[in-house]
Amino acid sequence: MISADKLDQITQRFQFLEAKMAQGGGDIAALGREYAELRPVVAQIDLWRRLRDDLAEAEAMLSDPELRKLAEEELPQLRARLPEIERALQLALLPRDAADARPAMIEIRPGTGGDEAALFAADLLRMYQRYAEARGWSFQIIELQETELGGIREVVARIAGEGVFARLKFESGVHRVQRVPTTESGGRIHTSAATVAVLPEAEEVDVTIDPNDIRIDTMRSSGAGGQHVNTTDSAVRITHIPSGIVVTSSEKSQHRNREIAMGVLRARLFDLERQKADSARAADRKSQVGSGDRSERIRTYNFPQGRMTDHRINLTLYRLDQIMQGDLDEVIDALIAEHQAGLLAEMNG
Repeated sequence: MISADKLDQITQRFQFLEAKMAQGGGDIAALGREYAELRPVVAQIDLWRRLRDDLAEAEAMLSDPELRKLAEEELPQLRARLPEIERALQLALLPRDAADARPAMIEIRPGTGGDEAALFAADLLRMYQRYAEARGWSFQIIELQETELGGIREVVARIAGEGVFARLKFESGVHRVQRVPTTESGGRIHTSAATVAVLPEAEEVDVTIDPNDIRIDTMRSSGAGGQHVNTTDSAVRITHIPSGIVVTSSEKSQHRNREIAMGVLRARLFDLERQKADSARAADRKSQVGSGDRSERIRTYNFPQGRMTDHRINLTLYRLDQIMQGDLDEVIDALIAEHQAGLLAEMNG
């Protein structure tokens, strides 16, 4: 049951923000963000209230002989709409992840499987690049270490656009591949893996980094087979001593590398804090979709069968070619729906 008091509080807060912005007082940027977040919620509240009013009016018409027939025609339609509108309102009222609207850092590394794992990591990179392109997001590679065979040892990229972290945050985890490697002469299927980490981009206000806690080294940048070698010591490596996190950036400008590496470091430290908070909140739960647990296998890509299985929601799709080309919406939408269902169960529990 939706609390009328809670709905009143939201509506009153929205009206207060509207009045405050009209007066031009306070932190306009902060007020504007909260106003924009509440606007769709208030619109859904208004829709639900109108439907309830229409239902009450139609039920009252039943006692009027002249209006009874009209009411009997309207009531089934109104009653049929109510569950749909109530669910939409409940979804609108779900707690928002403050990081959902932020850009994201995506990190991909090969796991078990040697060269084949590195090749699969490169395939995942292309998959996410194509997905970003299809959604009109920007995709900037920050750090890339390649292997001689065209695989990757590590890649860090920044993705920016509308709702990036909200849609990509469930990609964190171990991705397993089953296929016959091109180097396999006997036609045997090999299993290998790669890890994906998706972190919300952190702002300076989110994470305070003590300059005494970091060591900054400059070095010569190099790629596979001598490619992308800079003639100056422009690459930057930052080590965060308390956590042991090491970040590198190899653009041509040393100043820009320092900026990029600090941005990645902030994102990783911010993610550590978010994981601690998530763990504390989830301590009493049996499982949590989207917890970001990177030790757990989340998905299998089986090339001989042309299928992708997401183990968290038992979803299997037999169109692996399209998925590897970046057609990820179906699985991401299903993960978001499952996550929302879990939040709804908690809210109504």
